[in-house]
Order: sequence, then C-alpha cells, then structure tokens
Amino acid sequence: MESLEEPELCFPQLFNSSCKKHFRPRSDAMIIYTVLSFISLSTVVLNLLVIISISHFRQLHTPTNLLLLSLAVSDFLVGLLVMPFQILLKEPCWLLGELLCVLYYFLGFITVSSSVVNMVLISADRYVAICDPLHYPTKITLQRVQICVLLCWIYCVFYSFWLIYDNLKQPGRYNSCYGECVINVVGAVDLVIKFIVPISAIVILYLRVFVVAVSQARAMRSHITAVKLQTSVTVTVKKSELKAARNLGVVVAVFLTCYCPYYCIALSGTELVIGASTSTFFVLLIFCNSCLNPVIYAFFYPWFRKSVKLIVTLEILQPNSCGANVL
Repeated sequence: MESLEEPELCFPQLFNSSCKKHFRPRSDAMIIYTVLSFISLSTVVLNLLVIISISHFRQLHTPTNLLLLSLAVSDFLVGLLVMPFQILLKEPCWLLGELLCVLYYFLGFITVSSSVVNMVLISADRYVAICDPLHYPTKITLQRVQICVLLCWIYCVFYSFWLIYDNLKQPGRYNSCYGECVINVVGAVDLVIKFIVPISAIVILYLRVFVVAVSQARAMRSHITAVKLQTSVTVTVKKSELKAARNLGVVVAVFLTCYCPYYCIALSGTELVIGASTSTFFVLLIFCNSCLNPVIYAFFYPWFRKSVKLIVTLEILQPNSCGANVL
C-alpha cells in the first residue's frame, strides 16, 4: 500500500489557515528562476545605460529624449525592484508578510502606469513634431516636458494609491490563506483609465503621424520638399523627424504587443485577482517590455550605440566628456 503524505504547510503553526506548499519539478524551477533573473539583470543594465547616456551627454538633452529618459527610469525600477519580487512570487509560499505583498503591487502599478503615460507623451511629442513642425520648438520645450514628466509620476503615484487603497487599508484581506500574495482591484476602472483611454490616444495620434509621414515620403520621392497643411501654410518635415517617428513607432508597437494581452483578459470581468497563476504569464510579458525598449534603441538609435561605447570604455570619466559628439 502507498502511504499518503500530508501536504506540507507554509506555516505549520497555523494549521487551519495556512496555505499548502505547491511544489514544481526542480528542473522547471531552475529554468524559471534563471530566465527571470536574466531578464531582471538585463533590464537593469540596459536601462541604466540609457539613463546615463541621456543624462550625461548634452547633445541628448532634447524634449524627446527626456521622455525616453522618464520611460527608462520606469523600466529600470521594474528590473531593479519589481522583477525580483516576481521571482519570490514563484516560491511555494510568500513569506514576506501581507503588507510587503501590497507594497510590491503598489510599486508595480506605479511603474506600469508611468510607462503607459510616458508612451502617451511620446506619441503626443511625435504628433506635434510631424503634424505641426513650425510650432514644435515653441510648443515642445524642455521646461514644458519636464513639467509633464513630473506630473506624470505624481499622477501615477496617486492613481496607484487610490487603486489599491482597500488592500493597503487591510493587507491580506483577499488572501484565501496565509502564505498567499494576491490583491483585488476594480478591473473595469483600471481597464478604462490605464488601457482603453491611453491606448486609444496613442493609436489615434500615431495614425495621424503615419498619414502625414506617408504623404511626406511620397512628396520626397516626387522631389517635392513641401507638404501643404490644412492652414495652407507650406512647411517641410525634417527627414530626421520622420525617422524618429518611425523608431518611436516601433517602441509603441512593441509596447502594445506586450500590454494588450493582459488587459484583454480584464475585458472578461470587472474584478481582477492579481497573483493567480492564470495572469502570471501576461504580467511577465508586461515586464519584458521594460527589457525590450533599450534593445530597440540599440538597433534604431546610433546615438545610443555611440554613447554606450563611451560608457563601456570609461571615456565618460574624462574631463568635458559630456560635450562629446554622439549624434
């Protein structure tokens, strides 16, 4: 006869309310931990290179790059603080307490929200640069962009606090047993504010940018350098602006690919229990976006490759290196 073993508990002293440990094969666990650790480390290193590049070199102090810097800070925090806790969530039991569980998700909401808002700001920046190039230097200034970035982060902190307020007020209220780490949010509200509205804005802005960019490309091919706007004013869109719109369009496309699956699940109901195994893959897909952005920069931005070379070779430690030509 086979002896039936009692399932091991996360907290044996809490026999009636403790979660049971769920074990997975050692090989599967090693693969998961290795992949997550690699993604986390890559996210931190790559985004740190972006942050140093834009912050250090004066040539990169432009409104558009300031938005990329804000996005890189958000992605950096995902790799440094959010992903390591995601690795801990893969353990059989959550042993860090109910309050730290809620704070982990609170930080995750802030970083994810800031990524979404930064993408909206990037789309708006490209819209003005392509569709209203004459007024771009006066409308989009460094000071205005700095204010927008600051408001972006303030909004994300307050929105995230409001979203999980009930969980902060009573940590662990939605856990089915001790040793579990889940929270409850109003899925319908989060879906509208953090997905439908911003994604709609991004898509509409980039569709407009795409139309104007295609018209400009056709004009260039037919040796016409001017594009007539609805105001009957003749302006020329710089080739560099069109290239920047294309590159940032790739960033936005990858962003939508990583974020849409998770929020599409939320369309099935008004409440979303986060931490369940069914949503784990889609949460990881969102986190992977933070690692992919710097990879995209490496492929499409020559300034990033040049600045990384100067950083790796420690040439940025030389006097006046901030004035180096990286464009």
